[in-house]
Amino acid sequence: MIKVGILGAAGYTGGELIRLLLNHPEVEIVFANSESNAGNLVSDVHEGLLGDTDLKFTDQMSFEDVDVVFFCFGHGKSEQFLKEHTIPESVKIIDLAQDFRIAGNHDYVYGLPETHRSEIAKAQHVANPGCFATCIQLGLLPLAKAGLLKHDISVNAVTGSTGAGQKPAATTHFSWRAGNFSTYKLFNHQHLHEICQTLNELKPADAPHVVNTLTEGYDAEGITVDFIPYRGDFARGIFCTEVITLDQPTEAEAIVALYKVFYRDAAFTHYSDKALDLKQVVNTNKGLVHVDVFNRKIVVTSIIDNLLKGAVGQAVQNMNIMFGLNETSGLNLKASAF
Repeated sequence: MIKVGILGAAGYTGGELIRLLLNHPEVEIVFANSESNAGNLVSDVHEGLLGDTDLKFTDQMSFEDVDVVFFCFGHGKSEQFLKEHTIPESVKIIDLAQDFRIAGNHDYVYGLPETHRSEIAKAQHVANPGCFATCIQLGLLPLAKAGLLKHDISVNAVTGSTGAGQKPAATTHFSWRAGNFSTYKLFNHQHLHEICQTLNELKPADAPHVVNTLTEGYDAEGITVDFIPYRGDFARGIFCTEVITLDQPTEAEAIVALYKVFYRDAAFTHYSDKALDLKQVVNTNKGLVHVDVFNRKIVVTSIIDNLLKGAVGQAVQNMNIMFGLNETSGLNLKASAF
């Protein structure tokens, strides 16, 4: 059995992670850490787990008793935590924050299985991708590998309210969100960093560099991912559309074939011949992709559940890979028909 510790276990991602791991046949949860909830039943906070577990939150962190620890912190807190605490080198870490997603002075592997599976399998530390980043990349990866990203890419994606986390804010209250729709972080969302990094790793050497307007400015040479995020009037899921311009007209069959070949061995990402509905992926670890071709224009639709394939579902998928388990273990989740 894989012995697991969870830090930041009282938030949305912590609750979803506990739900998944309680049903994982190869996992034992050793501790679920939350200083503010220490001593309370997990099911008192994550009420959907009532009757499923008697586990209590703890303010202790017995790293010597676990094989892997999940960081379910807010962004910026993982790096600070590691400066203040020592985790044995034998313990694997899966970080759900953005602290180590960009290559640098660390050994964290970027945890997108569709592109980094072999590296994840050998990794001691994995940086789990962001939710928007996962959904957007799934729509673009086959085109990047084929060298077809030659011009600026237009991306629109709407996310549910759980994407903002459990702590209430002005734009997450039900009375504000219900019947409402709004944009935020236009062209400067933090997930652009990791999106550009992966696309540049995957593209042929002679394809244009994908530049990040956050760091390189609008006048830099190369192409940009022009991303407009939206807040949606629903709880969970991401629905993304991407418009790509080709150098010349291409038959739809050729583009569709790129996607089917690229994802033929992916455990959870699938190409759909039909237009997508968000309900197809909610409460699952699936990513679905669909393509429409209009002469020189490609419209890609990609969808995920932001809390699962966009967060803890993918984290468990990465854990399975790191420990040599079946990639789908503990993740056999089915979408509702209604």
